[in-house]
Amino acid sequence: MEWNRSETIGLSKEKCTHCQGEGLRRTSREGPANPCNCVLRGIFRACYSRFRYCFTKEKHMSKVTLENCSGKDGRRVWTRKDEDYVADFCLVSKRALDEEEYRIFKFHFLLGADWRLCCRRMNIDRGSFFHSIYRIQQKLGRVFRELEPFALFPLDSYFGGTIRKTLPVPNCNLFMMPKRRRGLRPPLREDSPSRKVA
Repeated sequence: MEWNRSETIGLSKEKCTHCQGEGLRRTSREGPANPCNCVLRGIFRACYSRFRYCFTKEKHMSKVTLENCSGKDGRRVWTRKDEDYVADFCLVSKRALDEEEYRIFKFHFLLGADWRLCCRRMNIDRGSFFHSIYRIQQKLGRVFRELEPFALFPLDSYFGGTIRKTLPVPNCNLFMMPKRRRGLRPPLREDSPSRKVA
């Protein structure tokens, strides 16, 4: 996946000393530009705030939506986007983080413990805790944006996008025949007045 300036500049910090507010950093002169850490943390914060909103929202306010699935059969499916997002957020985080990082993530972000309680519980000092938090935010921000085939960020494409079903690999080169249409029918000639029966 390639990052561009138009999607990173809005998430970057103005006073970032690494990217000067542009959102992209070049590690080498010829290589592609990589997103700055402030952008990755911004992506994580946006996804986390949406996670908290979906999780704390009253359950009677959750709605079921009918969505079209593009593909050869063109079906519709019923979805609960808020519950799907909460589950995706938790499962993607668990898969992307190692065991120690996931413990910190679970205590601080999922269970809501502050830094004092987390440091006491895990026997780490304050500096190590916050460095771990920054690393977790950067790692998950990159994963949420680069996730294939459906990324968690940007949020509007997750909550408003369409579900696309791809054809199996052996069928990708086949052309679908158009549906049969009725042929053209020329207008019938008018009967002459002498042939009309009164």
